[in-house]
Amino acid sequence: QVQLVESGGGLVQAGGSLRLSCAASGRTVDGYTWVWFRQAPGKERQSVAAISWIGGHTYYADSVKGRFAISRDNAKNTLYLQMNTLKPEDTAVYYCAAARTVQPPTQDEVDYWGRGTQVTVSS
Repeated sequence: QVQLVESGGGLVQAGGSLRLSCAASGRTVDGYTWVWFRQAPGKERQSVAAISWIGGHTYYADSVKGRFAISRDNAKNTLYLQMNTLKPEDTAVYYCAAARTVQPPTQDEVDYWGRGTQVTVSS
């Protein structure tokens, strides 16, 4: 089993920045694609950003392109999400996930989930 623990969420004003972290423990996550999902109140969970194990290729949802940056530190088994120029519509619970896929996974393809961290952006 792999345990994923997110941190770094909080309350920030619009235009501000936050950096989320996700630490993995337990079995190795070598070979997994790492993903950040988010779920706003009353909305479906959606993929925000992903990074592949091979090549470190990144994917971003259109709504966050140019504002968010995903990265990983393989030595520390840690995933990051740098969020800049935050908007009220970015308010959501952010989940870290890992999947044995080459392409960014759907929710059904995720093997491991974190419990989430709340991000609230005030206007």
